Amino acid sequence: MICQECNQRPATLHFTKIINGEKTEVHLCEKCAQEKGEMFMFSGESGFTFNNLLAGLLNIDSSFKQQNKSAFQQEEILQCERCGMTFPQFVKTGRFGCSHCYDTFKDQLKPVLKRLHSGNWTHNGKIPKRSGGGIHLRKRLEDLKNELRASIIQEEFEKAAIIRDEIRSLEKELTENQEGGK
Repeated sequence: MICQECNQRPATLHFTKIINGEKTEVHLCEKCAQEKGEMFMFSGESGFTFNNLLAGLLNIDSSFKQQNKSAFQQEEILQCERCGMTFPQFVKTGRFGCSHCYDTFKDQLKPVLKRLHSGNWTHNGKIPKRSGGGIHLRKRLEDLKNELRASIIQEEFEKAAIIRDEIRSLEKELTENQEGGK
């Protein structure tokens, strides 16, 4: 397919715009797309990155927020306490300054993550439950043992006894699963 703008080079970028139900397709070469300014991703860089995609999604989200603000409200700019990064800086770059930024900007990220992950915004692990049952049990067992140690250190012996009983039942379940799998 040939570029619709210059009619010389092959079209490498294909856009589909849907505005008020009208579908418009545009096929451009990379050079014409840069000149025309159609691409937000060609801001001095070559190629499309995940950061560009994320920044674009965050810009969409912020446009909805701006509609709800009154003319007299002054927007408070959220800033990370550790690295000093502001949310507008994150939107522009698509990268956080430190790991603490995830906690600082948590509320702004929820709608974006829900949109990207079909309604989910929490990470529940990489192992499928049906094939990694033993792995999940061992992980839960390890967490409980750490919790038991912490309870003993804090001298919360009633809580420690409950955790101990839960550990014993998980260990029993784990040995039953291993014997059944042999």
